[in-house]
Amino acid sequence: MWQRRDQTQVTCIACGERVARSDAREYDKHGDRWSREDKAFEHLCKPCYRDLCHQPREGLEAMLGDIDTGALSRERFLAQYAELVENGDSPESTDS
Repeated sequence: MWQRRDQTQVTCIACGERVARSDAREYDKHGDRWSREDKAFEHLCKPCYRDLCHQPREGLEAMLGDIDTGALSRERFLAQYAELVENGDSPESTDS
């Protein structure tokens, strides 16, 4: 079989590295990469993809959306996230 490699370049959303599309993994923030209709995927390079936690993440996107990210530094964003989790507002508890 002939296999053509996709030469399109994509940017890893975790580290910012530009890699060939064929050397990346699709990331769907809704957790359903199989339903492809009308979707635009983000990408992760293979090393960043391997470093991901592949545990369920129900409620995570909503919790992250609750953090006002207007002009926050990375450090302040992470501090607010840690505070929400420490207060029991973890992704698992936000769906109940």
